Amino acid sequence: MRIIGLMSGTSHDAVDAAAADITLRGDSLLLTPLGMVSAPYPTELRTALKAALPPAPTTMREVCRLDTRIGQAFAALAGRADRELCDGRADLVVSHGQTVYHWVEEGRVHGTLQIGSPAWIAEATGRPVVSDLRSRDVAAGGQGAPLVSLFDVMWLRGRPGTPAALNLGGIANLTVAAPTGDPVAFDTGPACALVDAAVHALTDGRLDYDRDGALAARGSVDAALLHRLLDEPYYAKPPPKTTGKELFHWPYLRAALDAGDPLPPEDVVATVTRLTARTVADAVRATGASEVVASGGGIRNPTLMDMLRTELRGTALRTSDDLGLPSAAKEAHAFAVLGYLTVQGLAGTVPSCTGARHPRVLGSITPGARALRLPEPAARPPVRLRVMPA
Repeated sequence: MRIIGLMSGTSHDAVDAAAADITLRGDSLLLTPLGMVSAPYPTELRTALKAALPPAPTTMREVCRLDTRIGQAFAALAGRADRELCDGRADLVVSHGQTVYHWVEEGRVHGTLQIGSPAWIAEATGRPVVSDLRSRDVAAGGQGAPLVSLFDVMWLRGRPGTPAALNLGGIANLTVAAPTGDPVAFDTGPACALVDAAVHALTDGRLDYDRDGALAARGSVDAALLHRLLDEPYYAKPPPKTTGKELFHWPYLRAALDAGDPLPPEDVVATVTRLTARTVADAVRATGASEVVASGGGIRNPTLMDMLRTELRGTALRTSDDLGLPSAAKEAHAFAVLGYLTVQGLAGTVPSCTGARHPRVLGSITPGARALRLPEPAARPPVRLRVMPA
């Protein structure tokens, strides 16, 4: 099947579309990347989205408007991906949507909300759409995240030692595929969330992120601020666990800054960058991982990656590109795989990773222009994923 995976992460700056040809052969999924296209959110839409996110208040009117406009943005990019990457022959679109709220209380996830109505995608492309992938895992008692853990486990299976997949988006998440025992996955804490928040606030909105890690490279880590931030109780909680920008946002960082002496902006950015590297490395050591394969926007920050190498103290660090999977498209490809499993009637979760009671088939399906015909359910689920040459 030719499948388009659509993704916009917690940086909520753009929509990515990755296309792949996915085939089930024996106990393996064969994924052949067909390319990726990306488009930034229109400035007005991104501004409205940021203004509605926690801890800011919003209205149902604004949620409805954002659901429609984000759905239209996803639809436009899906149509482009079909034309440019699939020669107009895509079989399925899988949309993660835009996460706007993850309802976590006392360590339990009670609900999750990803907006971007799939009806707009189905109407614009004529293709069936799998969406709302996280809710079923939450309903089954899971955290709803990290949802790509099954992809990571199948992809890393057979590598030597104890490999781990690390995604550095707004939030950092880790999947560890031990050679024996159940795999484990969890959000380690912020990746770029606090870095982006600090840069935006301390430059009065002139910059949205630390391009090439330049600000952090010019600054010095403030030990007192780092210590206050490391006191966050989330880091000590056992997995499975999940977090988001509901916790790690500018007012959260502002409170930590107000408790100490004033700092230059560069030192603040350097310190929160070190916080990401330290908390990720602490999580890696706690799991016994021997190799880290990183992806996500954070790998384009050389200062963060240098700090992470230092904090990992010799644990091998490479990117998914080194294993043949384009790092910028990795999450979109992962959601394409989850959608493939859905239409095959196969579970898309690993209970030991999300905390769900049982594996569950994920998502809801919106029909395309033609009658919806699902394939016969696969006889058995795949256990490994191979990335094939494009």
